[in-house]
Amino acid sequence: MTKRTLGGTSRKQKRKSGFRARMRTKNGRKVIQARRKKGRHRLSV
Repeated sequence: MTKRTLGGTSRKQKRKSGFRARMRTKNGRKVIQARRKKGRHRLSV
């Protein structure tokens, strides 16, 4: 059997780029704000 192309765990993904991780830092809050302004359906992972 061949390996699937993309690895990684959802817990790591959430910790790094989830909503609460974004809100912890000033720049992260800027990211959320920019995505809200653009009208993104999903603000973060």
